[in-house]
Amino acid sequence: MPTRTVTIGSPSGLHARPASDVSKAAAAAGATVLIGRTGQPGVDASSILMLMSLALGAGEQVELTSDDETGLDVVAELVASDSDAE
Repeated sequence: MPTRTVTIGSPSGLHARPASDVSKAAAAAGATVLIGRTGQPGVDASSILMLMSLALGAGEQVELTSDDETGLDVVAELVASDSDAE
C-alpha cells in the first residue's frame, strides 16, 4: 500500500479548518486514506473527528497510506500546505 511521509504545514497544526479540508479531500478520493503519526496506527482521514483527535501540531510528521495514489497525493498536499495563509 503506498505511503507518504508529510510534515504538517499549517503553523497552527491540523486544527478545525485544515482538518475539514483534509477530511473532505479524503472522502472525495473514493478510497480510504489513513493518517497517523509515524510508527502509530492511522485513522480514517475522511473523519474530521478522528483527525482532530490526533491533535497534530505544526511541523509534526505524519504517514499517509492509501490504495489510491491520486487521493493520497491530494491529501498529502493539503496536509503539507499552510492553509492559514489562504
